[in-house]
Amino acid sequence: MRDYELTGQGTIKILLVDDQPLLRMGFRLILEGEDDLTVVGEASDGAEAVRLVAELQPDVVLMDVRMPAMDGIEATRRISAAGADARVIILTTFDLDEYAFSGLQAGASAFLLKDVAPAELVHAVRVVASGDAVVAPRITQRLLETYVRGGHAPGITPAHRDPLLDELTPRETEILTTIAEGLSNAEIAHKFYLSEATVKTHVRRVLSKLQLRDRVQVVVYAYETGLVVPSNPDY
Repeated sequence: MRDYELTGQGTIKILLVDDQPLLRMGFRLILEGEDDLTVVGEASDGAEAVRLVAELQPDVVLMDVRMPAMDGIEATRRISAAGADARVIILTTFDLDEYAFSGLQAGASAFLLKDVAPAELVHAVRVVASGDAVVAPRITQRLLETYVRGGHAPGITPAHRDPLLDELTPRETEILTTIAEGLSNAEIAHKFYLSEATVKTHVRRVLSKLQLRDRVQVVVYAYETGLVVPSNPDY
């Protein structure tokens, strides 16, 4: 695949991963129409994606899931395990696709539908690059509820208490729970009579202490550790 020349500071570097050249071309045309975005490389399968992430060090990876040789889920898992700074956005066909769930569990920061509108794609890349979650935590929660209750998520079962939880203060534990419930910073601030700036500080500390990358991963973590369990059968 073609590797694009790296640009100077101030731009968000993107790696496109999809086995369909026309789709990659379409995404590239959209993204490179923005002054602050640049595509630094393309890959047609997961193995090539893992190699290019290490080589090009992109900020964001747009990752398809169904590809030959190595699928996007395994590639995401390897990129996450390697400790890369790149944040992965999984591209799916349906918002409650099992691949979306698997991608989040593997370490992706978000998922988008393949038919996403150009403006939404650009916004998603910018938000994820900034370290935030492009997918509302409530949507992530709905995805997890669906697959945990349906027995489609064997990797999520009640677990022993994570020792890292003991590092949290009582307030940080409350913040963790509300993030897992899908509340936004504004809603958390209203609930606890705090400023949004204070909530953001607490959220950063929770992420740091639990070694999580973003709010979406907090929701996944809460289910994986048994901190949150499906409770509403009609969810």
